[in-house]
Amino acid sequence: MTKTTRFTGGVLGAATVATGLMAGSFYVFGCAVMPALARSGDRTYIEVMQNINDVIQNPVFLLVFMGALALTGLAAWWTRRQQGVRGWVLAAFVAYALAFVVTSAVNVPLNDALAAAGDPARIADPARVRDRFEGPWVAWNVARAVLCTVATGCLVRAAVGWARRGAR
Repeated sequence: MTKTTRFTGGVLGAATVATGLMAGSFYVFGCAVMPALARSGDRTYIEVMQNINDVIQNPVFLLVFMGALALTGLAAWWTRRQQGVRGWVLAAFVAYALAFVVTSAVNVPLNDALAAAGDPARIADPARVRDRFEGPWVAWNVARAVLCTVATGCLVRAAVGWARRGAR
């Protein structure tokens, strides 16, 4: 096995893990965090989401969130001449890139608007603030969870194809 082959396999594996971690993050929000918060009062909901949106902006999360895109792009480049692999990696890149765009264009601005609402104890109409945030945020989170899951599945399929090529 050449250094290039090991490198390609490593990048493909790292992209798969990073993308899977992002799919899992969005999945947990969709099936546990947001339904649990939906049971909370408006001020509690706003306070918890403001806290989550604040603490999630940390180096570990950002490294995986951005790394998944970079690693999948790098894997697409390194597998560009490998039929049976490149299409899966490219599909994964497109799906993850769309999830990245949804996060950047929709979820982050919603998070910023929620932060700008201020201290939940001092918001005049917390029900209105929550209503503007909750529905759209949850819907777009489902979209990015699905996109990341599709990207992960495509990368797994690409890894299988890549491993089979190497076995020949």
